[in-house]
Formats: sequence, C-alpha cells, structure tokens
Amino acid sequence: MPDTAWWLDLLWTVVKGVLVALALLTTFAYMTLVERRLLARMQIRWGPNRVGPMGLLQPLADAIKSIFKEDLRITKADQLVYTLAPLIAITCALTAFGGIPAGPAGSFFGLNPWVYSLDVGVIGLLAITSMGVYGIFLGGWASGSKYPLLGGLRSAAQIISYELGMGISILGLLMLVGSTSFQALVGWQATNGWLIVFQMFAFATFLVSSFAEVNRTPFDLPEAEQELVAGYLTEYSAIKWALFQMAEYVNMITASALMATLFFGGYKGPVFLEGVIPGISNWPFVWLIAKIAFFLFLFIWVRATLPRLRYDQLMRFGWKLIFPLALVNTVVTGFYLTYFRGAGLWPLAVLGLIGVVLLIALSDRARTLWNTPTHRPDLENPTAPTRPIGGD
Repeated sequence: MPDTAWWLDLLWTVVKGVLVALALLTTFAYMTLVERRLLARMQIRWGPNRVGPMGLLQPLADAIKSIFKEDLRITKADQLVYTLAPLIAITCALTAFGGIPAGPAGSFFGLNPWVYSLDVGVIGLLAITSMGVYGIFLGGWASGSKYPLLGGLRSAAQIISYELGMGISILGLLMLVGSTSFQALVGWQATNGWLIVFQMFAFATFLVSSFAEVNRTPFDLPEAEQELVAGYLTEYSAIKWALFQMAEYVNMITASALMATLFFGGYKGPVFLEGVIPGISNWPFVWLIAKIAFFLFLFIWVRATLPRLRYDQLMRFGWKLIFPLALVNTVVTGFYLTYFRGAGLWPLAVLGLIGVVLLIALSDRARTLWNTPTHRPDLENPTAPTRPIGGD
C-alpha cells in the first residue's frame, strides 16, 4: 500500500506539472496578443486583427512561423551551450511557478493546487528564478559574437544587482509572518490583512525590482534593440529565439503571481463575499488569476508609458536607490518588531505609508542619484570641459 501511494503521488505531481506548463505556455501565447492589442489601443492604432476573428488566431500563426522558420546555426558558436541556453531559461521559468499555491489544500479535485510545496518556498522560488540568468549569459557567450556577449554581460549585471534589492525587500515581510512558506504567508494574510498594508514601502521597492528582473520596460536593457541590435538574442532565430521570449513572459507571469501571493493575499478572495456566496473566498485559481491579470496589465501599461533608461542610469538606480531603501525598510521593520511589537502592526503600516509619500514627494531630488552622469577629466587637455560618460 505505501508503494502504491508513492507512485500515485509521483503520477499526480507529474500530471500537475504538465498542466501548469501547458497553462503557462498558453497564457504566454495569448499574452503576446493581449499586449499588442493593449499597446495599440494606448497608442491609438489597431494592432493584430486579421488572423482569425478579432485576431484571436495570431498567436497560433506566430507559433507556426517560429517552428517552421529556418533555425540558423552559427559556425563559431559552442553548439552544445548555444542549444542549452534557451532550454535553461525556459526550464527555470516554468519550474519556478510550480511552487506558488493556487488554492487551499485538496481543493483541486481532491489534490493540492500546486506542483510542489517547500517550507522555504519563497527562498526556493527566488533561487530558481535566479538560475534563469545562466540561460541569458550562456546564450550571449556561446554565440561567438561580440554583440550577444555584451548583451549577456549587461543582463547578468542587471539581474544580479536587482536581485539584491528584491530579496532584501521581502525580509521585513518574512519577519512579520515568521515563515518562508507560501501557505503560511497566505494564511497570515487571511487572519491579519494583506501585507501590502503593513509593508507598503517594501512593495514599492519589490515592484520596481520585479520590472528589472523580468527585463521589462524601462529596464529592458538586455535586448535594447536600438543599442545592441538585439542583445543576447542577436544570433538566435526560429524556435530557440521563441524559447527566450517564452521565458521572459513566463517570468513576468511568475513575478505577478509572486507579488499577488506575498502582498495581496494570494489565492484568498474578499471575505465579505462569503455572506453572498459561501466559500467563494477559498475558490481555487479564481482570485489568484484575477490578481495576476492585474499585474500583467500593469507591466503592459508601464511599457506603453515610460522610456528605456540608459544603462548607467539603470545601475545607479538599483545600487543608489532601490538597494538602500530596501535595506532601510528591513532595518526599520526589524527594529519595530523587536522593541514595539506590543503596540500592534498598524503603526508599521503608517510608517510605510509615510515612507511612500516621502519617496514620491522627494522624487525630483532623488532623481539626481541616477540621472546625473559621472564626469571624468580630459587627460590630454585638463582645462577642457568635462564630458559625461555614456553620451552627451
């Protein structure tokens, strides 16, 4: 009997993993259509509308084109690493999402609505997503061309830099809950309220770091078509190129699910609706998908709104603003929980709100931290005017 139970658990885990992968890839396909239509609406144009009714078959046409397009092989590329790089990127992206709970235990036809559950769930997910940078860097290095190599180096520096701000942003949140398990985080919020209320400042830094982690505007420097042809993707085509695009969109979905779970109650819905429809707040998938959809719209909205940062601005923004602010929030939260825990959590919420208001009010002054370029003297002519690094 125990042997049978073990095999059944393994079978259902594999089935759930396949279902999650199919759901994410389908979402990726139609997110490309949704994004193009939303960007078109924001820019007062039509967007894709010819392939199928209302353009709904456009993702299928794109998939067929990617599969049957010629897969170019670079003569001087390291063929093994060149092929493995996009597979590493998409594998890490798909694996990370499996640890996020989409409902209460046993709510998916008697099964748990997650692929795997770790006691260190948050740390495990961040570790898996961090591995995705290897796909980007190795893809740029293995191509044997200087443009992909430069794009890979820029990507690695960007992602590693903003991972620090992202990780430190959630330390205060984890201190509040006292656990790194996703189920514990959701349960705590069901009892005490959404963590966005008590960690508003942490959410602000985490949100910005998420944009940089998934290479979205205004932090899309890894591709930067106007500057590096296409970054680490320059020498890729056909399905390998598509795998990198899949990884980017799946990472965006994972980041949305992570923000929804950490700060907005996860799969739990509004409790006041229980009086109308009993049990509605615990429906699996529904509330998590709705929250993910909101953040995906936010990613698209920002892309249509903000211009790309210059690379030196991006690095200064991460190291001189996001990292110190996340560290300050962690120290303040730890100090409060150590000496003033008996006063309750609402003073902490007020401190977070004050911090966000001050950050917005002082944004013009803070902008000099990343906008002002570093100057160097002209060594041949010391009396000449200095020239900013990175362009005029």
